[in-house]
Amino acid sequence: MHGWGHGDRATNEAFAPLETYGERLDALLRDIRALGFEAVDLWGAHLGPDWATDGHIAVARDALARHGIDVSTYAAWVGPGNVERCAELARAVGTSLIGAGVSGDPAEIGAVARRHGVVVAIENHPERSPRELLAKIEAGGGLAATIDTGWWATHGVDPVAAIEEVGAHVRHVHLKDVRQAGEPHETCPWGEGIVDVPACIAALGRIGYAGALTVEHEPEDHDPSGELRAMRERLEGWLA
Repeated sequence: MHGWGHGDRATNEAFAPLETYGERLDALLRDIRALGFEAVDLWGAHLGPDWATDGHIAVARDALARHGIDVSTYAAWVGPGNVERCAELARAVGTSLIGAGVSGDPAEIGAVARRHGVVVAIENHPERSPRELLAKIEAGGGLAATIDTGWWATHGVDPVAAIEEVGAHVRHVHLKDVRQAGEPHETCPWGEGIVDVPACIAALGRIGYAGALTVEHEPEDHDPSGELRAMRERLEGWLA
């Protein structure tokens, strides 16, 4: 993969055709289930707001049910032009939470989300401080936060401190490690980078967070399946 944009475009192109959608999604969910996961953040590239039809939705709902996989969040980048469709897709696959980056007027996005009965939990990507994230949440009236520990570390922010500062606004969490502060944003298995993931989990406990914990690792040069399985097992051990 040559950058996140390349992977996003290629995945959208692969999954958009309805005639092959069932086969591709079934293979994806079968692999996820085989790694021991029972829930996913359903990525927008796997059910795109720009191309998903009622036919795609029906196939996705059937495949998720058949594989016994719940949807924790719908994860598509949200802006004023697609927030309504994102909200419709989130509800269609059984979640009321959109956990993704946001661009545009937070107040406009929040108003549409409330009308559809969903919460947009802003994932910190461009935001370089908890204060910047909290300002968008406040401006949106009812928005929340998706904590991405890796992106906080990339921007030189202590993820533990960020969790504690965002506090009660945290509605979803991506547990990610990165090799260094600054670009490139290079993810790695937990413990090989600069993020203290157990300390992040402890901080989540201190703020009373009881939601999903997403295992996130997206290297550009190899299949991370084995690493993801091992990370899930470590997480379950920490939580036991």
